Amino acid sequence: MKRSLSLISFLSFLSVSLIAQLKPVTYQQAFENAPTSILQRLPEVREWIDDNHYALVQKDETDGKMKTFSVDVKSGKAVVVENETGKTVKDEELTTPKDAKNISFSPNGKWLAYTLKNDLYIRNMATGTDTRLTSDGSENIKNGYASWVYYEEILGRRSRYKAFWWSPDSKKICFMRFDDTEVPTFPIYVIDAQHGYLENEHYPKAGDKNPAVRIGIADIASSAITWADFNEKDDQYFGTPIWTPDSRLWVQWMNRGQDNLKIFDISLDNGQKNEVYDEKQKTWVDLDQNDRIEFLPSGKGFILKSDKSGWEQFYLHDMNGKELSRITNGEFTVGDIFKIDEKNNTLYFSARKENSARFDLYAASFDGKKMIRQSFGDYSFSGMTISPSSKYFITTYSNLQTPPTMVLMDMKGKLIRELGNAKGDAFNEYNKPRSEIVRVKSADGLFDLPVRITYPINFDPNKKYPVLASIYGGPNAGTVYDTYRSFPQETWWAQEGMIQVAFDNRSSGHFGKKGMDFIHRQLGKYEIEDYMQCAKWLRDKPFVDGNRIGITGGSFGGYMTCMALTYGADVFTHGIANSSVTDWQFYDTHYTERYMDTPAENPEGYKKTSVMTYADKLKGVLRIVHGTSDDNVHMQNTLVFINKLEDLKKNFEMMIYPGQRHGIGGLKGVHNRTEAYSFYYKYLLQKEIPQAFWQSSGQKAF
Repeated sequence: MKRSLSLISFLSFLSVSLIAQLKPVTYQQAFENAPTSILQRLPEVREWIDDNHYALVQKDETDGKMKTFSVDVKSGKAVVVENETGKTVKDEELTTPKDAKNISFSPNGKWLAYTLKNDLYIRNMATGTDTRLTSDGSENIKNGYASWVYYEEILGRRSRYKAFWWSPDSKKICFMRFDDTEVPTFPIYVIDAQHGYLENEHYPKAGDKNPAVRIGIADIASSAITWADFNEKDDQYFGTPIWTPDSRLWVQWMNRGQDNLKIFDISLDNGQKNEVYDEKQKTWVDLDQNDRIEFLPSGKGFILKSDKSGWEQFYLHDMNGKELSRITNGEFTVGDIFKIDEKNNTLYFSARKENSARFDLYAASFDGKKMIRQSFGDYSFSGMTISPSSKYFITTYSNLQTPPTMVLMDMKGKLIRELGNAKGDAFNEYNKPRSEIVRVKSADGLFDLPVRITYPINFDPNKKYPVLASIYGGPNAGTVYDTYRSFPQETWWAQEGMIQVAFDNRSSGHFGKKGMDFIHRQLGKYEIEDYMQCAKWLRDKPFVDGNRIGITGGSFGGYMTCMALTYGADVFTHGIANSSVTDWQFYDTHYTERYMDTPAENPEGYKKTSVMTYADKLKGVLRIVHGTSDDNVHMQNTLVFINKLEDLKKNFEMMIYPGQRHGIGGLKGVHNRTEAYSFYYKYLLQKEIPQAFWQSSGQKAF
């Protein structure tokens, strides 16, 4: 017995000694992007060359340069291949006007299109001749260039305001024409020059008039425009148009209430419409879903993704819109389609079936009778590429404890070869924090809410630690996933003794559309109550200091932070709210009304979810941060909120960034981050902030 105890003591001493030899991350690594070599770059799979060879981009060990290799599946032998590069037109060779926007080549490369001063143009690349397709562009009329609410909420920021789309055969361009005449403008003050100036942004707030929209089809050969048969004066929305593989045009239409989606086949000759699909839901249907439809390779049908059952699932349709079968069925969420194997009537896709915090690869038969998990273990998988005959696939897997690992698999589940591991040369040299995902029962007992916890390094359960929750909280925007994380900044705060957490509420996507439907007409109520429940669960732990429960986020996360320090003031003690919505009447029509309906239709819901309603409950330390020229969440939100707080004689902190938009960047961004770090040290860690922070930012500590 004495000998066993001695061995245990020795092993314990050895473990502590080894941990003591591990390095901490430095300030420069955590906050100035100095390298750590904890992780390294994985190879890049470019494509499958044939069923037995794939193209892999990685470093050539002979000269250290990145090259493309053809790799044999069976032997693993890699041969350098020459990349064939076609002739490309350099930006400097194009002589489009200086202010041309969204220059876009036709699929056959013979034409390009662009917008200029809100009109749409095309260029014949052979002759260099430009043709103006529209001529009524103005401040209020935009052809092929999106009105703000469409850019932000429907077409997406990646569109860069582009609102025109080439047909696959390069013979037509579909475009949207926006009339902002009746859309209210919101004044945004810009501090430039002696007198400054106002940007009058066409921004429809909840309940306001939306832009009137027409769908045009321009014929490239004749420059003639055909208008789709919709009444632009109707209260409606249009989603991103869909060109079928054989160059038919499908247009997504939605009513103002956003609970009815229709897809129409539009005649290219006269604009007449024929209904292909009709979906209604009691709450809402998402219009900004770019992966709604995938066409079969044969062009004889399409696969539709819909959450009409309460969970996103796949459905097979013919080209007339008739539903042929339900490919997937269950209380889980499907993700991306990686391959449609029409020959074998099989769909390969990702789904969050085994665990809502993980993605797996599945194969399902078109008739919905068979669904097989192709991935393995307790990992989350990404980047699936499947061989031409569907015999093999390449993927990268990880979990909270396992760094990303790229592997070659066969469809029978056999691991053929490891292709790369993200572990860097110094992976084992650093003292890294431990993370885990736990599930916390919601207050109403309906949901097991995911919580990711990152513990302090050298965690001692007998000590009391502060908590910092970093959140977003918007619908279908979860952040708690079982994938590997290695952020030097996260490690820094773990070194300093902070418990770092992320919460996902019932509307985060973990619980499908069923979970999201709870927030209909009361956006924010269940979300903050779920966060409060998770924080209460933490406060009950003996190692958590209940007087130091911090929370921070931006945009919707800023709204959640404001709610946490008011509605949830009995739970949360400190918060930094960035660029926050404070009352949904101040946000745009399409996003807000999707969940809340209009203020006239739902006055009680708007009151119940407004931060102003709970301003009198503020008792912790709240810092409010906003850019004066924010054109997304207007600073009006913050001004109305602080006006209320001042009238209530409430104490709060505030940081204003002149001229900054929704994202605070540049030197202002450095200042904002440093001030946030100072907040964490002062209120949560309760110790002096290291001088390195101030020396780097150029500020002085007071």
